[in-house]
Amino acid sequence: MKVAVLDLGTNTFHLMIAERNAQGDWSVLAKNKIYVKLAEEGIGHIGDAAFRRGLDALRVYKAELDAAGLRPDRIKAFGTAALRTADNAPDFLKQAAVITGVIPETIPGDREAALIHKGVRKAVPFPGHRALIMDIGGGSVEFIIADREQVYWQQSFPVGAAVLWRQFHRHDPITNDEIEAAETWLDGALADLWRALERYPCPTLIGASGTFDVIDLFLLDPATKPALYGYIPVRDFYPLYEKLVHSTLAERRAMDRLPEERVEMVVIALVLIRFVLRKAGTEDIYTSAYALKEGMLEEW
Repeated sequence: MKVAVLDLGTNTFHLMIAERNAQGDWSVLAKNKIYVKLAEEGIGHIGDAAFRRGLDALRVYKAELDAAGLRPDRIKAFGTAALRTADNAPDFLKQAAVITGVIPETIPGDREAALIHKGVRKAVPFPGHRALIMDIGGGSVEFIIADREQVYWQQSFPVGAAVLWRQFHRHDPITNDEIEAAETWLDGALADLWRALERYPCPTLIGASGTFDVIDLFLLDPATKPALYGYIPVRDFYPLYEKLVHSTLAERRAMDRLPEERVEMVVIALVLIRFVLRKAGTEDIYTSAYALKEGMLEEW
């Protein structure tokens, strides 16, 4: 059984084609990631250039789906934060369906969080206690308090990297005043998270996707780390934070390990991560190679 999933995120579109064997396990046949930046003009409206980039990405994916011989009933497409909130998202989704032959489903934040948990637990060996899962997207951030078997609490917050970047990162490099303003705002915006952590303390953070991939690239040796996850003592995060947050855009562009699509928003995403680490009293960090897409496969 060969299937495909399309994850239409606020910053990045993903395509994954996979095949399930007789034992029920999935093998990934192909992946493609295209950086579209739907929210470059704000989360409430997809700008003309971003609109075109998104549709162009879907045309690329359509060619790959056709080449793989996938019919529409073997394809699932999910839209997340930008496609939940933008005023012209319905028009984008209508055109996306014409291009791909599949009507994308815009999923609510709670469902997105549940799918992320399903993906993460396939990659990360959960510790013997609850963990806080964090997935930073462009438009939203999903938080899940869970162990391998059970979700205790989950919520999606509209505080994604693109949202924070537009609102707080106005100077190069970011100023201390901007960091303080972001943290003050986040303290209120994430009030439900702080209450949940009081009820369900989590000494471990599991980070999925995006900026956590960057942390992997800088702090872990790909020759020795497991294929599907990484482990980082929290003390190792802070020197990387200082290095990247106090750098200029030009300095980050010159860093070999930092992908070009991350150079703008990585700073404010790291500000968010540090704030959560401190508020949660985190002791160690796992990074997960799996997230929403793999959760879609697991649900299938």
